[in-house]
Amino acid sequence: MMVDFRGIKIAVDFDGTIVEHAYPEIGKEMLFAFHTLRELNKLGANLILWTFRTGKELDEAVEYCRKNGVEFYAVNKNYPEEVYDETISRKINADIFIDDRNVGGFPGWSEIWQMINPYELQQFEAEKRISSPKNILRRLFSKKINKDENQLL
Repeated sequence: MMVDFRGIKIAVDFDGTIVEHAYPEIGKEMLFAFHTLRELNKLGANLILWTFRTGKELDEAVEYCRKNGVEFYAVNKNYPEEVYDETISRKINADIFIDDRNVGGFPGWSEIWQMINPYELQQFEAEKRISSPKNILRRLFSKKINKDENQLL
């Protein structure tokens, strides 16, 4: 049973999290960053780009992510239609924050994936797929096993 990410808001930092620090330039992609973010998108998470970047640097970061297959629900906002003014808090309302500046530093994207989608749940899903009658490998091997057993008798 996979974690249900539909409607979950995940705020993700850019520099030092999606890419290595090179501000105002765009650094090298962090290992598994875009793969993980694309998977979270597929699972229904609302990804919010939550970054210090503004203006041209922000536009470049958003475009860089788009070229790597990641579309954000919102950018430095709680929801796409939000219009910032001085009376609104700059704090993002999210369920999960992924940032290199958290306590303990950035653990890496594979560790992030394990934290929010534990191995036990992934294993359960894999076992369900393997034992499914639709699984072609299961059908092929079970026929061979049954055939071999009949030959032994």
